[in-house]
Amino acid sequence: MQKYFAHETAIIDEGAKIGNNTKIWHFSHIMPRCTIGEDCNIGQNVVISPDVVLGRNVKIQNNVSVYTGVICEDDVFLGPSMVFTNVINPRSHVSRKDEYRQTIIRKGASVGANATIVCGNEIGEYALIGAGTVVTKAVKPFALVVGNPARQTGWVSRNGHKLKFDDNGIAICPETGEKYILQNNEVKKQN
Repeated sequence: MQKYFAHETAIIDEGAKIGNNTKIWHFSHIMPRCTIGEDCNIGQNVVISPDVVLGRNVKIQNNVSVYTGVICEDDVFLGPSMVFTNVINPRSHVSRKDEYRQTIIRKGASVGANATIVCGNEIGEYALIGAGTVVTKAVKPFALVVGNPARQTGWVSRNGHKLKFDDNGIAICPETGEKYILQNNEVKKQN
């Protein structure tokens, strides 16, 4: 028995694995051999290609194509019309299906509307990619990046608030009170 919701206009190919309580909205296409975790929300006009892996509670907004080679861990947010690539030098007349590069979006990261993630890069845990940003290299955990090409402009908490570090390298999330430490240009949440 199906334990997920799919709008009547969605196409679900045989061989797709879809977790409980996931919602798939209008005109989306879920292709074979992809894996979608529990409690995900797949917006309107989304394509999930073969072999894509989505963790639990992944939210994909409208008009996003998630291509083969992409892995999104739990709690990832993909904004409206953001773009993935999977080949570094595409050509219509050259088949490069054996050259797909893996792109990993780590737990809790968010990618803003109309951003582009060039294949082969890793977006660190809880990183925040600003709207319209073009990511051409790896992004550190908790990093805030914007622009084309992406440049880091700060750090964010797990809840997405910009962190302000004191002289001792300590910052507190204004929403949760969680403590963060900045050492050697890396941020870690203190347990």
